[in-house]
Amino acid sequence: MLNQLIVDDIIKRALQEDMPFGDITTDNLINEESISKAVMIAKENGVIAGLDVAARVFEILDEKAVFKKHVSDGCKVSKGDIIAEIEGKTRALLKGERTALNILQRLSGIASKTNEICEIVKDLPVSIADTRKTMPGLRILDKYAVKMGGGSNHRYSLSDGVLIKDNHIAASGGIKKAVELARKSIPHTVKIEVETETLEQVGEALEAGADIIMLDNMSIEMMKKAVALINKRAVIEASGNITKDNIREVALTGVNIISIGALTHSVKAMDISMKFR
Repeated sequence: MLNQLIVDDIIKRALQEDMPFGDITTDNLINEESISKAVMIAKENGVIAGLDVAARVFEILDEKAVFKKHVSDGCKVSKGDIIAEIEGKTRALLKGERTALNILQRLSGIASKTNEICEIVKDLPVSIADTRKTMPGLRILDKYAVKMGGGSNHRYSLSDGVLIKDNHIAASGGIKKAVELARKSIPHTVKIEVETETLEQVGEALEAGADIIMLDNMSIEMMKKAVALINKRAVIEASGNITKDNIREVALTGVNIISIGALTHSVKAMDISMKFR
């Protein structure tokens, strides 16, 4: 699922950022041949994501490092659980600790938040999706973590699909014109999504032949009317100000997809520590 070339590039940039001229502490305290063992411990309950990325951090620094996973990505863990053991050159373990933990904690936080949301609507025919509101440079990892938490991925980039938003509509002369212009140029395999804020816009998007219609920041009552108006003639996505407190009510309107930027843009990192043994 993860492109290793991209992952390695992310890790190397992170390591370069953390020690642009080496690790002045470790390099002066630790013998180059010293070998150590360490464990990674969950300090709170959650869903783990990013173990293979964390392992790769140590492999890049020490090709003989051994990273033994006690759980797999997507697994739920409890406070106090050992999630991995690492053995390798002491210098490599110390130099890679912060980078490995930063990535593992962020991705596990995203997976945990996603899982919490998905659990609320797991009995309903709706999918929970992320957005492009990801950490710059880490999108592939953020979206991977959403999948590990039970969610689904919206488009990865602006190149993946047509999503005509409010500013596109204003700049191109309306929904009908925007859809026509897009349809003329894109391959037949690419779908067109239109963001709508009113029932009038929903009607325009339907008439224009949109494949997916986003209901943006609509009230529950307006969503219900929009779903009835669309009547399965397009895939329906709900977005905007959706929280764990109102997501079930949104799902019950009959929408197909609920996209939530908060899964990635303001996630709380999961508390995970690494201790030498």
